[in-house]
Amino acid sequence: MRLPAKDGLLLLNKKPGVTSFDSLANVKRAFATGKAGHTGTLDKFASGLLLVLVGRGVKLVPLFEDCVKEYTGTVFFGEETDTLDPEGLVIASGKIPAQGEIEAVLPAFRGDILQSPPAYSAIHVNGRRAYELSREGKTPEMKKRPVTVFELELSSWAPPLAEIRVACSSGTYIRSLARDIALAAGSRAYLSALRRTKIGGFRLEDAVDCDDANLAEALRPLDRALFKALSLPCFFIDAEAEEAFIHGKPLDSVLTMGIPPPEVFLSSGRAGVFSKAVANEVGETERFLGFIERRNGRWVYGHVFGKAGA
Repeated sequence: MRLPAKDGLLLLNKKPGVTSFDSLANVKRAFATGKAGHTGTLDKFASGLLLVLVGRGVKLVPLFEDCVKEYTGTVFFGEETDTLDPEGLVIASGKIPAQGEIEAVLPAFRGDILQSPPAYSAIHVNGRRAYELSREGKTPEMKKRPVTVFELELSSWAPPLAEIRVACSSGTYIRSLARDIALAAGSRAYLSALRRTKIGGFRLEDAVDCDDANLAEALRPLDRALFKALSLPCFFIDAEAEEAFIHGKPLDSVLTMGIPPPEVFLSSGRAGVFSKAVANEVGETERFLGFIERRNGRWVYGHVFGKAGA
């Protein structure tokens, strides 16, 4: 059963030159709500998949934290900009490497690596955004952070442009990856274009434009399909357990009233909780009740939605 029309998930196709904030503003206007939030920003010059949760859906943002993200990017070799993108000022130059030199260094950037975020980023440094300090002419200390690059391939090479495909963990900066690949190859580079093609099980080809007049029709419900796309399991509980869940009763007893799938017992993350399907004149319906989290070997409440419209 769908929640009210203004609760759900939108798959947006962000255009280059538009900020993620502006895309969010378009959604808020379309639904006449202040409750909308994205699950991960895209730089202004970048394009591609932007996931936006609307209404009570904003409470689900934590569920997207561990999603693998996929990108295609264009690396411009020979120059490095202060922003590591096409909007910055050139601060260094280097040779144009050979294709073999680029391919030779790629293995070093696959797997678990330490990465220094760009100085022009929203990361907090001593209580302020790094980009704010950079714009003031200061040099913020960008400490290296662990990230994971699951896949990294050179798709094409037309000097000085290299097309790359990347699958990585949240928190990975493709701008930094372009910079570091170039340095390892004895060159300098910036990311001239970036397109996000996938987040978890959500794909760009299923997205709609931010200014689409049919955004309401594109709004996806908060249902089991969403959890499947996030590779998260679900509990389905009966009416008695539903009341207990809504009122925050101990989960150890609440969940025994339901039917958890076998993979729940192997899960160390989160799971959705739904009412059992009930047959009516329009078919079987089920209602999303909230999500739970596994901590120290036990399930605890993440967020409870309660009754529809609450």
